[in-house]
Amino acid sequence: MAKYDKADIERRMAGAVESLKGDLGGLRTGRANVALLDPVMCEVYGAMMPIGQVATVSAPEPRMLSVQVWDKGNVIAVEKGIAHANLGLNPMTDGQTIRLPMPDLTEERRKELAKLAGNYAEKAKIAIRNVRRDANEALKEDEKKKEISEDDRKRMEEEVQKLTDKYVAETDTAAANKEKEIMTQ
Repeated sequence: MAKYDKADIERRMAGAVESLKGDLGGLRTGRANVALLDPVMCEVYGAMMPIGQVATVSAPEPRMLSVQVWDKGNVIAVEKGIAHANLGLNPMTDGQTIRLPMPDLTEERRKELAKLAGNYAEKAKIAIRNVRRDANEALKEDEKKKEISEDDRKRMEEEVQKLTDKYVAETDTAAANKEKEIMTQ
């Protein structure tokens, strides 16, 4: 049974790009974005839970996030979770609603965020290259087992390289767009 599976390789490479887009969505650009609070965890009911499971996050204004906590007893826990996430936000509590005004970004912070976007992109590229390496190893193994010829292996390695190039280019584009967005806000 051949180990090489083009659909699986493409799915894994696309997954790396999607993961990158999720990470980039969480970077603050000065504009309110509900994805900014996705990584925030709160200690409620004796367990760590994502903020989305204990509250509704919305962006009622371009520079303001609103967190509507469902259970009044969890307001302080949600506030602590936001504070511990080190997002540079200053929560203002009003009953069961927590308002998070978006402060202006300093030039230094913009550069840090742009650098972080680049780091995320590099991690995605490494993941894509690891998928390529796994695919090439599977092809060599298939050839060794005489399941494919040397010509087939070389042709399929070229296909894998084309997929790698395609997804690395998508990664570069996503990171460049995010860096531009950060620096022009």
